[in-house]
Amino acid sequence: MKEAMKEAKKSQKEGGIPIGAVLVEDDKIVGRGHNRLLQDDSVILHGEMDCMESAGRLKGVDYKKCTLYTTLSPCPMCSGAVLLYKIPRVVIGENTTLIGAENLLEANGVEVINMGLDECREVLEVYIRENPDVWDAELERVGGATDLDD
Repeated sequence: MKEAMKEAKKSQKEGGIPIGAVLVEDDKIVGRGHNRLLQDDSVILHGEMDCMESAGRLKGVDYKKCTLYTTLSPCPMCSGAVLLYKIPRVVIGENTTLIGAENLLEANGVEVINMGLDECREVLEVYIRENPDVWDAELERVGGATDLDD
C-alpha cells in the first residue's frame, strides 16, 4: 500500500486527484498508476485503470495471481476491469471517503480487504476540502459512484 500511496501523492503533485494503485504478482509490482483524469483530460484514467494499463497485456494466468492495491475503494468501471481480468484480490486503503463497487467484486468471488488506513483517507479528505468544485464535478460525471447495492 505504501507504493500505491506514492502514486497518489504523485498525482497530487501533478495537480490531480490523489488516488494511486499498484498491481502485484508474486510479491513483485508489475504495474503502477495514479488518477490522471485532470492531468490528461481523461474520462477513464482512474488510478486502477492507469495501473492496469501500465502493467501491459499480461497472460490470463498471470492476472489470476495478482493483487490490486488501491488507495480508495474502486468504482464500478475499475471493478469491472478487475472482474474482466479475473484479478482475485483487491486491497483497499480506505472506503470512508467513497464506497465503490465492493459488493460487486465480492459477489463475483473477489477477495476484498479494506485496510482502513488514516493516511489514505486524510490525503483525499484534504484534497476534497481544498478542491470541492473539482471533486463534486467528478462525482456528478459518474453519478455519485457508490456501491451498486445502494
